[in-house]
Formats: sequence, structure tokens, C-alpha cells
Amino acid sequence: MQAKGAGLRDQGSGIRDQESVTISVEQAKNAAARWESEVAAAWPGFEGAFLHGSITWLADDATLPATSDVDVIVVLAGDDRPPNPGKFLFDGVLLDASILRANEVQSAEQVLGISHLAGSLRGASILADPTGRLTAIQWQVVRDFAKREWVIRRCEHAQGKILAFLDSLNPNRPLHDNVTSWLFGTGVTTHVLLVAGLRNPTVRSRYVAVHELLAEHDRLDIHEELLGLLGADNLTQLQVERHFAAMTDAFDAAKSVIRTPFFFASDISEVARPIAIDGTREMIDRGYHREAMFWIAATYARCQKVLATDASPELQDRFTPGFEDMLRDLSVVAYDDLVRRSAEVRAYMPRLRTIAEQIMDSNVAIEE
Repeated sequence: MQAKGAGLRDQGSGIRDQESVTISVEQAKNAAARWESEVAAAWPGFEGAFLHGSITWLADDATLPATSDVDVIVVLAGDDRPPNPGKFLFDGVLLDASILRANEVQSAEQVLGISHLAGSLRGASILADPTGRLTAIQWQVVRDFAKREWVIRRCEHAQGKILAFLDSLNPNRPLHDNVTSWLFGTGVTTHVLLVAGLRNPTVRSRYVAVHELLAEHDRLDIHEELLGLLGADNLTQLQVERHFAAMTDAFDAAKSVIRTPFFFASDISEVARPIAIDGTREMIDRGYHREAMFWIAATYARCQKVLATDASPELQDRFTPGFEDMLRDLSVVAYDDLVRRSAEVRAYMPRLRTIAEQIMDSNVAIEE
């Protein structure tokens, strides 16, 4: 499936020259629509496609950031879900295609309760809908997206994701895998509040987005608490710069040796470098060095997984000290630390729910 989606028109790295080429959101959407009609629509069981994520929250006349991709979800019938195509260039636009089974988007009620999905169908995001079912679902999602009962349901869904990540800790797994589980479990705390504020639960820049939300509510004390759970609240820019440099070196090594088809494989690639590296660099330059640590750590852990699987022992050993140095600054040295830090996140969840309720209470856009 990946070979069908990737590189249809763009060969090599094809990375957009950020200084000479600007692409509007409308142009990016049009490229996604062309890819859907020329490639995805021919897949067996095709039932539709829609835009997903940050692109759906941007105005058509806005400029697509050079550090952003365009997420597309393709809906396929059948019990089996093929591997996600992932990131690839098409007509100069970096697309990131994912696949959902048709039974995962069967009703508006199903979509409205999913924290990371409902926002994508709250507006004009459908690229293709041969059966008309997605359009009917979207109409109801638009109508009910801001109703409090569904906002609460989506917050609960995000809370469930926190627990699922933390519950996956296992002393028999490699440290980098357990670090990933702890990081994403901790990081979804931001999504609970972003969903409560009717904001996009973005991935890489989640801590920047929640900072903006909490600043509007005059609750930056909560932002400090979220950074504290991550272990980044007291990190200096110098420390973050050091870890960013080490992660960048590991990224470049990992993208050159990756062979195993990890679900995140397209994220560790030359075509994805503007997002993982340049996008994180941009956060640091904007003064969000502590917020950038989430994606620095998550990407470094993924690189460690690639290197442990596909690299020579010598190459693995080259990047382990930098990874361990980063973990020490996040107050994580061993598995027991991850268990302890996960317990702190669990203990914080009642307070997180309270803050989410307060955000909902003060948001005039939320309907009873």
C-alpha cells in the first residue's frame, strides 16, 4: 500500500525550498484531493477520504507552514486495515496518509466521541464520499461538535488514551519503548485540555498549543504543572539545545539505516526532516524550548528503536550516551523511574479533569 501512495510525482527527497516556495492551504488541499482521486480512489474497498488534523483548522488563504504536512484519512471497507502509507511528497506537498476501516467511522456518535477525530469532520474536510455516508456523518458532527456532552466524551476518550499508554509499560521491553509509552501518556494530558477548549489536539506542538490556551484562561500555572509531569519545567535553553543537537544526529543516522517497517517509519526519513527537525528548531527559536522537549524526546526514542533494530552495534553505541543524557535531564534513568513518573500522571488526572471542566465552563462556544 505504501508504494502506491508515495512518490507518484515527486522523486528523491523533493523537499520544499522553504525560502523560495510558498504554498497556500488551499493549494495544499487541492494537492491532497488530486492524490485521492488519482491514487487512493483506486484502492480496493475505497469508501471515501477526508482531511485530518491541523490543515482543517487553517483558513484556505493562509500559507501552509513549511514545517507542516497535510494529513489525509482514507476509509476502506473490510476487516483488515492495511499499513498506513505515511508521509510522502505529491505535487510539492508533504502528505501523510492514514487508513481507517469503514466500521471505525460508521456513525456521527462514534466520531463525536473520538478526541483526535471529531475536529477533522467539524468543517469542510471531505475529499471524496462515493456512498454519501461521510457527508451525512459530517453534517451531524458540525451540528453537535460544540455540545457539552460530546466535549466531555472526547475529554474522557483522551483520558483513556493516557491510561492506555501508561498501562503498556513493561519491564521486559527495551527502555526506549517504555520511554515512548510514558512520553505519549504524559503528553496526552495536553489533549484533554485542548479538547475541552475546542482546540486542535495537535501532535508535535501540543505543549505550545496548550500554553496558548491556558494563557487565554490566565492559567499558566497549569502549564507549568504539565511541563513538570514531563520533566521539562526547569530545563534551560542550553540543555534543550544540547539534546536537540544529539537527537538531530541520531535522526540523520536512523533515517539512513531504517529498513524495518515500523508504523512511524515515514516520520524518520529525509522527506519528514522539515517537520521533525526544522519544526522543532522553530519552536526553540520562538522561545518554546521546554515545550519542544516532548517531540525531541519522542523522536529520539523512535530513533533509538530504529538503531537498535537496523543499525550495527557500533552505530547503536554512538547515540546511546546522548539518549541517556537526555533522560537524566528529564529525571528518568531506569524503568522504575518511568513507573514512578507514570504514577504521578495518574495521580494528576482528577485535577486535570477539574481544569478541563473549568475551561468548558468559561467557553461561550460550548453549547449545553
